[in-house]
Amino acid sequence: MDLDRDTLIRLYRTMKTIRDFEERGIPETGQRGMSASVHSSAGQEAVPTGVCANLNDDDYIGSTHRGHGHCIAKGVDPKGMMAELFGRATGPNKGKGGSMHIADMSKGMLGTNGIVAGSVPLAVGAALTSKLKYNNQRVAVAFFGDGGANQGVLHECMNLASVWKLPVIFCCENNGYAESTPVEYASSVERISDRAAGYNMPGFTVDGMNVFDVYEAASHAVARARAGEGPTMLECRTYRYYGHTVFDNPLSYRTAEEEEHWRGRDPLKVFRETVVPQGEITAEELDSIDAEIGALMEDAVQFADQSPLPEPHELYEDVYVEYPLDMMRRGANMPA
Repeated sequence: MDLDRDTLIRLYRTMKTIRDFEERGIPETGQRGMSASVHSSAGQEAVPTGVCANLNDDDYIGSTHRGHGHCIAKGVDPKGMMAELFGRATGPNKGKGGSMHIADMSKGMLGTNGIVAGSVPLAVGAALTSKLKYNNQRVAVAFFGDGGANQGVLHECMNLASVWKLPVIFCCENNGYAESTPVEYASSVERISDRAAGYNMPGFTVDGMNVFDVYEAASHAVARARAGEGPTMLECRTYRYYGHTVFDNPLSYRTAEEEEHWRGRDPLKVFRETVVPQGEITAEELDSIDAEIGALMEDAVQFADQSPLPEPHELYEDVYVEYPLDMMRRGANMPA
């Protein structure tokens, strides 16, 4: 693609930030005794980067349980995210959400979500808001995995989005496994994007390890959505380098040879091999970005460590926009 230098740097910086956040932040979380299940998206950086590079702050995304990359690509502060993983009050959800419940409405980030395909209806609802209030100019992206592709709620949402011509993109991050179940075993079609035809929308399968392929496909889908032409389905074939969670041994269901093959197609490696020979950006410049992101992660860890824990009295705060006093009184048998 004919991308300018600033866009190329932004794509690389985003992917590198995602990679370093996963490879630094997740081990740091475990070292601090945080026992919550955390899901690494290392290896999948090209998908959220390529998609979200086409979005604005007032566009929306709905994420998954493997959502750190989505957050970073949509502009959520990595330092605040690290604090959230550490359970600190300076996190975007004040340390009460953790890895699977990071949200930042100022960036259109509707939240990571521990329910498989759980964010799909949220994104479709946001797209309906866009159609009714903003003339389709706010696009919504529903991220889900190959396991989520078999959830009934996705198919209901795809049908409704097509009927109403909503400005939404259904983005399947097909990393080959739903926890430990191979996609070939659980899917009735060779390409998940083929299912789009059943809902009268375009469907495309792209190389999810190549940020340029993802960016180009997403740019067409976003333009189509803003033009009022309705939804699109993207299947991005990618790979997670680590287990389903930090407690999972992926070699119990896949081979070391398979892992080596996919690491040979690493998104950061593909970027360097594509861009550097063209002379637009030098390897030294990319190395400098690597060092910068490494320093950012160090700052993020220190920021999180130095941040306070939530106060106990905050436990019941933020449950509602405004906590209904009459409900609280009834629950506590208090007089009206």
